[in-house]
Parts: sequence; structure tokens; C-alpha cells
Amino acid sequence: MLKDITIGQYFPIDSVIHRLDPRFKIVITLIFIVMLFTGDSVICMGISTVYTIIAVILSRIKLKMFVKSIRPLMPFLIITALLNLLFVSDGDVYFHWKFIKITSDGVNVSVFMIIRIVLLIAGSSLLTYTTSPITLTDAVERLLIPLKRFKFPVHELAMMMSIALRFIPTLIEETDKIISAQKARGAEIDTGSLKNRAKNMVSILIPLFVSAFRRADELATAMECRCYNGGEGRTRLRQLKSATRDYIALSVTVIFFVCVIILNIFI
Repeated sequence: MLKDITIGQYFPIDSVIHRLDPRFKIVITLIFIVMLFTGDSVICMGISTVYTIIAVILSRIKLKMFVKSIRPLMPFLIITALLNLLFVSDGDVYFHWKFIKITSDGVNVSVFMIIRIVLLIAGSSLLTYTTSPITLTDAVERLLIPLKRFKFPVHELAMMMSIALRFIPTLIEETDKIISAQKARGAEIDTGSLKNRAKNMVSILIPLFVSAFRRADELATAMECRCYNGGEGRTRLRQLKSATRDYIALSVTVIFFVCVIILNIFI
């Protein structure tokens, strides 16, 4: 299961999405998220789905990578959908037995919720799949530059985000190694009662926290040895420059967003 988690990974492929300016990709992702939760009709959700499919195809990333990012959340999606199905009691009644009552609104809320979350995961994953952590950090810092007037630590925030994204795959790999080592010592991680599994998780969490703190200390020491002093006077290897394709991608996203708003109002 841990190997299926692809959050924070970057796939260096030559595609249209990869070549977009990361600042535009962040803005486009934010517009896409708002678009997902704006539309309440089937047509609006269909437009968001078509937009996501087009973006995935243009990224040239294999579909199984998006499936891997969604698979770990499937139990959460199923439980949430069942709760909405059972506790939303408005609309036409499809099935009623004792305390179980399934209505049309419950079905709609459950289906729309699953579609929204799946598209949200796919769209947000596309941002990290097609943008390296360093480039993403520079883009966030550039977008937040106006906040420097209010003494907001823009560079520090962007650096923390970059480090967090960079170490997600590392910590996942470390967790997998610890689980394998504990299983080799006879620990019952995947078997036994739920209570015993919870107790055995302590043998995983403690080494994981120790490893994480050790890596953080080594990283801090390395940054001090390199005389890191924040963003003042810092230069960048790659300068962010917008191109025509960036404005085209943003315009297409805005058109989709406007269509969803219009359809949501008049349908």
C-alpha cells in the first residue's frame, strides 16, 4: 500500500503540461479546485471531468500513476459515500427498511462527492507530477512576493513546502523499510486483532520519528555548513519566464470555469 502513494513525486517527461510556467500551473490548479466545488449539476461535473481528462492526456503521464494516488484513499471515499447515502434523507425515497433510508439526494451527494474528490486528487497530483519541487518552490515564492510588504516570511514558507514535498517519498520509503524489518523480527503488522495491530504500530512509529528527526537535524547542519541565510541575495539557476502557451492554458481554464458558473446559474 505504501508503494502506491505517489504524493510529492516528479516525473520528468517532455510534455505540454511540463513546459508550462509553474506559476501559471499553481493558479490554474486553484481555479480548477474552485470549479470543482462550484458546479452542482451533472453537466458541470461532466465539464470538470472532461477538463481533467484533457490535462491528464496532455501530461503524458501513465494513467496507473493517478490510480495509485487515488487507491490509498478508497476506504475513506467508500465510508464517506455510505455515510452521505444513509444520513441524507431529502428527496425521493428509493429504499426504506427500519433505520436505513436511501433517497435521491443521498445518492446524488454520494456520487458527486466521490467524483469531486477523485478529480481533486488527480488535478492536484498533476501539479506535483509535472513540476519539480525546486521549481514549485520558486513559483510559490514569486506568487507570494507581495506579502513581503507585510513582513510575511515568504521565502521560509516556500522552503518549508519544498522540503516537505521532497521528503514525502523518502519517509514513505523509510516506513516501508521499517515495516519489512519488523516483520522479519516476527512482528504481526498485517495479522491479528485490531487491538494487537494498533499496539504493533508503536514499533513502526517510534523508529520512523527517530529517523525523521535525525534527517531534519542532518539537513539543518548541511544548510548551516553552506551558510544558508534565507532568501536575501539569493540567486536562481532557472529564471521563471512566461510564454504564449501559459496564457493559452490559463485562458482555456478560465473558459471552462466560466462555462461551469453560467451552467450552474441557469440550469
